[in-house]
Amino acid sequence: MISLRNLTKEFGPQVAVRQLNLEIPDGQLVGLLGPNGAGKSTTIKMLTGMLLPTSGTAEINGFDVVNDPLNVKRITGYVPETGAVFESLTAWEYLQLVAALYHLPESEATERIEQFGQFFDLNTSTLQDKQLSAYSKGMRQKVVITSALLHNPKVVFLDEPLNGLDANAALSLKTLITSLARDGKTIVYCSHILDVVERICERVVIIHQGSIVADGTVLELLEQTGQKSLEHVFNKLTATENLLARAEEFARVLTSE
Repeated sequence: MISLRNLTKEFGPQVAVRQLNLEIPDGQLVGLLGPNGAGKSTTIKMLTGMLLPTSGTAEINGFDVVNDPLNVKRITGYVPETGAVFESLTAWEYLQLVAALYHLPESEATERIEQFGQFFDLNTSTLQDKQLSAYSKGMRQKVVITSALLHNPKVVFLDEPLNGLDANAALSLKTLITSLARDGKTIVYCSHILDVVERICERVVIIHQGSIVADGTVLELLEQTGQKSLEHVFNKLTATENLLARAEEFARVLTSE
């Protein structure tokens, strides 16, 4: 479903993504991990048409992201790390606008918006009467997630999707994500919450300094590195020192006076 061949992105002399080669089949839930500045968000932005690659190619369901961007957008949904919305609109108006962009019939769009509202505990009056500027961060995130899934995409990119969600909404979303993958959707899940990735993702890809440094199931990565958790695997592959020991030493410094 997703195919990257030597995908590269440069910003002047800075190489953000370096010749990535990756194949993701239908219906797989993949955790895409990396420290800040590793290139994972840049990769997602290239796959969703927000950035042009410097070189290399990327295809989604056989459509080239550069040469056939509209067909790519028709079958993908994207929850960005910082979900921006038109704050002067109500959630209802905003989601109807998104539905129109995907050419959903109005009756179908209305039904889906109501279904998502019920799922996320956003009642009709909240959706229709409140401007998005009055929404809390978590409520706004629910609207952003809804807008990404409204057109029933084949491929979903999620960049820190749990941002702002309370425990109940986060649990509901995690269950929804795993269920969608079981039903055949391909999902790329970017997050710094590694215990969540460890529990829900069947495959983990770790990017460091623009290159892939690990790719496999959580169990495979644990066995390959001799570590006891995904957090420890991540630390071993992307940090220059033992961060746990560093934190313990720093705590001793702070409490020594």
